[in-house]
Amino acid sequence: MIYVTSDLHGLKLSKLKELLKKVDFSENDLLYILGDVVDRQNDGGVEILKWLLEQPNAQLILGNHEAMLLSCDFVFEEITEDTVKKLSNGKMELLKNYVLNGGNVTLNALQNLKKESPETVFDILDYLREAPLYEMVSVNNRDFILCHSGLDEFSKEKSIEDYSADQLLWAWPYITDKYYDDIITVFGHTPTMHYGDKYKGKILKTDTWIDIDVGVPFGNLPALLRLDDLEEFYL
Repeated sequence: MIYVTSDLHGLKLSKLKELLKKVDFSENDLLYILGDVVDRQNDGGVEILKWLLEQPNAQLILGNHEAMLLSCDFVFEEITEDTVKKLSNGKMELLKNYVLNGGNVTLNALQNLKKESPETVFDILDYLREAPLYEMVSVNNRDFILCHSGLDEFSKEKSIEDYSADQLLWAWPYITDKYYDDIITVFGHTPTMHYGDKYKGKILKTDTWIDIDVGVPFGNLPALLRLDDLEEFYL
């Protein structure tokens, strides 16, 4: 079975494991997390990232919050007089923007982890650098595109390889948007409650795409979508 979830934003690892236990997730199953494990609350997702390092059957798709974290990876360098001089206005703006978007909890957790196990921090950063922007998946005669935010500036004439990182990380689709007719695009990024109160805390399905960001940092329970039959599971 193939499961997808998204936008956990600092969810406790125990809660993710509880959700996976609900579907009897095993070594024969696959899990895709469609970005934004980090930031917002608790330990900022660091425990889940450490867990992902050891999971052969779980894959993180890069989200815009992981991309923002990577843009601030300079904060993990050894602080010297030279590195302080290299902190340009541009870098400081990136850091300020990341903190304003909830990155402080992740930065603090990673700095604390660095004191205990600096190699684990660098393993996490390397893992994020290697995380794909999308995956193509086929199951039970259905084809899926898995990405973080949808497809910005969509055109049926464009293939998935033609989309830039920003177009896959920062899209904010209208509910009336249509994507590929023969491929279901699954993404997060836009909390489904943005499309109306009736979608709050629920997965939203349209004819051509599915939004699985149920708004975890806003107090909603995390969800899983099983691609094999499009069944939804909630904690």
